[in-house]
Amino acid sequence: MTIFHLAFNVGDLDGARLFYGDLLGCTEGRSTETWVDFDFFGHQISLHLGEPFAHRPTGKVGDHMVPMPHFGVLLQLDEWRALADKLVAARQDFVIEPTLRFKGQPGEQATMFLLDPFGNPIEIKGMRDPAGQAFAT
Repeated sequence: MTIFHLAFNVGDLDGARLFYGDLLGCTEGRSTETWVDFDFFGHQISLHLGEPFAHRPTGKVGDHMVPMPHFGVLLQLDEWRALADKLVAARQDFVIEPTLRFKGQPGEQATMFLLDPFGNPIEIKGMRDPAGQAFAT
C-alpha cells in the first residue's frame, strides 16, 4: 500500500507532540522550529505552525452530521478498540463517541470522531479487514 502525506496547521508544536505523540501514540519524525512530522499509523503527517483549517458539520453519515473536511485512518478492529479505550480513559472529548455503524452491512465499521487540541477533526475507523472493507459496496 502507498503511504500518504498530509500537511496541515496547528497552533503549538509542543501541544501537537502531546496529542499526536503521547495520546495517539504516533512516533515523531523530523522537525524544525516551525513543523514536526509524525508517523500517523503508517502514514506521514506534517504539522506546521499556523491557523488550523476551518470545518463545519456538513457531512451526513447515517444519523450523524460529521465535520468536513476531516482526515483519519482505518485500523484493525482490535487496534481501534485499544485506542478507543485509551482515549476514553484519558477523558478525551469526542465529536462522535466510539460506536459501531452500518452493522451487518458490507461497510460495517467502528468509528469515533475527535478534534485535536487545535480543532482539526479526525475520524478513526476500526474494521475486521480494513483493506477488504474500505471500499465495500
